[in-house]
Amino acid sequence: MKFTKFGLMAAAIGVFGLSACSGQNSEQASNDAVLRIGTEGAYAPFNFTNPDASLGGFDIDIAQALCDKMQTKCEIVAQDWDGIIPALKTGKFDAIVSAMSVTPERSEQVDFSQPYYINSLVFLAKNQSNFDPTSAKAIESAKIVAQRSTISSQWLTQTYPNSKPQLYDTLDNAFIDLGNGRADAMISDKLPALTWLKSDIGKGFEIKGGDIDINDKIAVAVDKGNDELLQKINTALDAIKADGTYKQIVIKHFGEEGMPQGME
Repeated sequence: MKFTKFGLMAAAIGVFGLSACSGQNSEQASNDAVLRIGTEGAYAPFNFTNPDASLGGFDIDIAQALCDKMQTKCEIVAQDWDGIIPALKTGKFDAIVSAMSVTPERSEQVDFSQPYYINSLVFLAKNQSNFDPTSAKAIESAKIVAQRSTISSQWLTQTYPNSKPQLYDTLDNAFIDLGNGRADAMISDKLPALTWLKSDIGKGFEIKGGDIDINDKIAVAVDKGNDELLQKINTALDAIKADGTYKQIVIKHFGEEGMPQGME
C-alpha cells in the first residue's frame, strides 16, 4: 500500500514526467497523446514521493498501466490533498488516481470510474494501551489523530459526533504525532496502517479491534461530464484486470492478502 518508510516530506506541487508506457504500446503511443494525472504523493503505500522526488506506489503503477492500455503517455502531477479536486476542475490535470474514495459529496463535483480498490479502516494505538475501539465513550474521550478531508476522519466524526480528532494535512504527520506519543490513537485506511507498523517509528503499536468495513470503494476521478475519458479509463481498467496486470500490481504492493474480493 514494497512498503516505503514514512517520514516522507509533503509533496511539492509539480509535474513529474514519468513515462507510463513500455514495450510495443509505448512505441505506438502518439507523441501528442498525454494524460495528466493528479496524485497526492504523500499517502504511502498508495502514493508517495521518493528521495529523488519521483513518485511511487500502487496508484502510480495503476495510472501507468492505464496509460499503457490507452496507448498514451502519463504526466504525474503531485498535488496537496485538500486542493486536488479544485485543481482537477481548473484543468491542472485530467484525472485523479490518488486512493480517492467514492462519496456522495465528491460525486457532485467529479465523475468516478469503476472501483480499482476496496478499502477498510482500522484504529491504531500502543500495544499496551487499553484503548477500546468498541466503546463510544473511549473514542469520544481519547485524543485521536487522522488526516483531514479523508474517509477516515469523516467516518469518525459522523459515527462519533462527540469525538474531537486532531486533523493533519498529511497522513504522514498524523503518524508522526502518534508515534511520538502526542495522541492516544489514530484512525487510518488499513493498508497505510500496516505499512506504518513495519516502520521503525511504528514498532510498539498495533491495530486495535477489527477492520471497519464501510464499503469504501476507491476509483479514478475525472471532471464532471468528461464521459469520453471516463469510458476510456473504464475500458482500460477492464483490460488490466483481464490480462493479469492488475493482480500483479496488487501483489507487488500488498501481497496476496491484499487482493480485494471480487476484483480478481
